[in-house]
Amino acid sequence: MTHSRSVRPFYRPMRPRRRDEPNRAATPLELFFDLCFVVAVAQAAGSLHHDVSEGHLRHAAVSYLMVFFAIWWSWMNFTWFASAYDTDDDVYRITTLVQIAGALILAAGVPRAFTDGDFTVITYGYVVMRLAAVAQWVRAAAGDPAHRAAARRYAIGVTVVQIGWLLRLALPAEWGIASFVVLGLADLLVPAVAERPGMTPWHPRHITERYSLFTLIVLGEAVLSISVAIQTGLDAGDHGLWSLAAAGAVIVFALWWLYFDRPVEAPDRLPYSLIWGYGHYFIFAAIAAVGAGLVAASDHERHLAHISGTTAGYAVAVPVAVFLLTVWVLHVRPQQRGALVVAFPVVALLALLAPLGPMPVHLLALLLTALVVLTVLLRQRDLRSAPEASGPDPT
Repeated sequence: MTHSRSVRPFYRPMRPRRRDEPNRAATPLELFFDLCFVVAVAQAAGSLHHDVSEGHLRHAAVSYLMVFFAIWWSWMNFTWFASAYDTDDDVYRITTLVQIAGALILAAGVPRAFTDGDFTVITYGYVVMRLAAVAQWVRAAAGDPAHRAAARRYAIGVTVVQIGWLLRLALPAEWGIASFVVLGLADLLVPAVAERPGMTPWHPRHITERYSLFTLIVLGEAVLSISVAIQTGLDAGDHGLWSLAAAGAVIVFALWWLYFDRPVEAPDRLPYSLIWGYGHYFIFAAIAAVGAGLVAASDHERHLAHISGTTAGYAVAVPVAVFLLTVWVLHVRPQQRGALVVAFPVVALLALLAPLGPMPVHLLALLLTALVVLTVLLRQRDLRSAPEASGPDPT
């Protein structure tokens, strides 16, 4: 189906987009949606940094994983729906803006969730986003007879789970984590059940681009965290943070390089697409946590944190290891062979050992640099061994 963008109506039937649509790219509304989610990511990373610096490690990890799940899951569901059914009429835009408003409500509740364990505001924001998504699925069910069964399952499943999230607010506090896990699993099961009658027509290359763009946004949040930490230190007259800042920047640059080293595309079969899409939770959460960990390491360097140097090192090393292992599972192992398949888990293991020695952040930067160099050398070797695949020399 060809979508005319010259004149945008207030309402048009929600027809499916073509999975083979050429030149499919992210829209300004999708980019605006991502940008507004930066607020929630920044709140989660900032609260994680504060808890880690104060030594509340278990509370930091549990709260961060729960909060980031709400952020990531809302973003992911909008992204896959938009890939299949973006009509770009006024009703679609207004509904999406409601979802963005829900994201801002969620972001406003992040500090309270960390400090008091109160997820009330986060839940309200999450439910606003998800119920707006239900309205979109109802439109899809009406406009796309071929995928009506899937759209209805989405609408019903999401609605039922949202009722569960609201009822969770009335449960005793000691049931908080267990009920969150149950409802989180229920949310994750909705796409697996809904897509069984026939996958909705999301666009694999468009999905890949959307995930890449959100990866860049989270990386940017990590860079901002480093910049703010260094600025704070310099304003306080502490000029000894330059070395730590350089090592932190190398780590973030290496994460970018390793994620984008070779082109990838979202799998187009249901089980693999779910694994690929769900697995990015760990990539996104790990990148944001690296930024928080680097700020905690900066606090330790300035004697402002109530943690040891080893703990500060692990605040960076653990998310780095999670990132490497997830990229290995999703991108490297399915497509690569030889040394690179071994190198990623080996470097992840060495990253977890780095905090046991001196200057762990610097050692992590060296390990990641070595892995980047290895990926470059192996890629060049592959190009030399298959010159016909590289095409004519542009010079």
